[in-house]
Amino acid sequence: MPVKNRFAELLPEITAWRRDLHENPEILFETHRTSAVVADKLKEFGCDEVVTGIGRTGVVGVIKGKSDTSGKVIGLRADMDALPIHEQTDVQHKSKVDGAMHACGHDGHTAMLLGAAKYLSETRNFDGTVVVIFQPAEEGGGGGKEMCDDGMMDRWGIQEVYGMHNWPGMPAGQFAIRSGAFFAAADQFEIELEGKGGHAAKPQETIDTTVVASHVVLALQTIASRNTNPVDQVVVSVTSFETSSKAHNVIPQRVHLRGTVRTLNPDTRDLAERRLTEIVKGTAATFGATAQVDYIRGYPVMVNSETQTEFAAEVARSVSGDCAPASLVMGGEDFAFMLEERPGAYILVGNGDTASVHHPEYDFNDDAIPAGCSWWAEIVERRMPAA
Repeated sequence: MPVKNRFAELLPEITAWRRDLHENPEILFETHRTSAVVADKLKEFGCDEVVTGIGRTGVVGVIKGKSDTSGKVIGLRADMDALPIHEQTDVQHKSKVDGAMHACGHDGHTAMLLGAAKYLSETRNFDGTVVVIFQPAEEGGGGGKEMCDDGMMDRWGIQEVYGMHNWPGMPAGQFAIRSGAFFAAADQFEIELEGKGGHAAKPQETIDTTVVASHVVLALQTIASRNTNPVDQVVVSVTSFETSSKAHNVIPQRVHLRGTVRTLNPDTRDLAERRLTEIVKGTAATFGATAQVDYIRGYPVMVNSETQTEFAAEVARSVSGDCAPASLVMGGEDFAFMLEERPGAYILVGNGDTASVHHPEYDFNDDAIPAGCSWWAEIVERRMPAA
């Protein structure tokens, strides 16, 4: 396939971009160097418009086709931010920033979309307009929402939007996708329990918040096992348990719990929030303690549009010969905000036999670059064929 051949030629250059980004990771909205590199390259490629500062540190590039009789405008999105993880690999392009690394492959996503932007700027073999979107703060900061809140979709008239994520454990360059709900809504909670502290030898004189909190942790699991329809997915995870005292002989006055709730439909999300609050407060009251619950709604469910998903899968098959059905994912993805504003699809591209994402030994597999770039380019050329 011509596009694939071109990206095979560009592979050393795109790989060099990717590894430079890997060496210089930036977290959340602090993607100042990354955003500058992206903007400079888009200008160098000859994009018709390059705008920075969308969603704080996001970058948008506009590429016009040879013609525009269709009036179509397609958005292609990549995320740029890294994670607050200390890298534990021995690769030559290892992170130079202590306590930060590209442990989710956003360096690869950015490099692949840059590669596609270079190709599309060179050839312009399509009828319409492409808007390439480089987003900060996917890892918990909601950068996608901030870019949408800045009016990105309306400003450039984006009609459809497509995203991609690498997937360890799937052969490099292979694809998988599903229509409808795909990635889960990801909410957070903070719980403050207060009892009556005292001496560990006199528990009868206390309201032992460690015991109360332990019952709360166990009771919260009934949201999944006894409150939710078994065919609906929900994951409630208490991920932190902190007492106000670290001494061996002190029953603490307070315990702080935090964690996440993952769901795949709005009704289950509402149910989980309501029951979490009821269970925490009710359990605390049973033991004579009090509870404060702060439930923070995060990323919504990411829902792929049916028509765009079928098209994305067709393009994937043209690139790699196959596109597998993807499983539901209980992780969150803030591309969901863009899919709430416009129809579109999000696809997985194989990263081969590597460490999982968010692991200190993870590294993006550069062998996936030609397939990823080709998918982006083919989305444009097939959706907006040259007149």
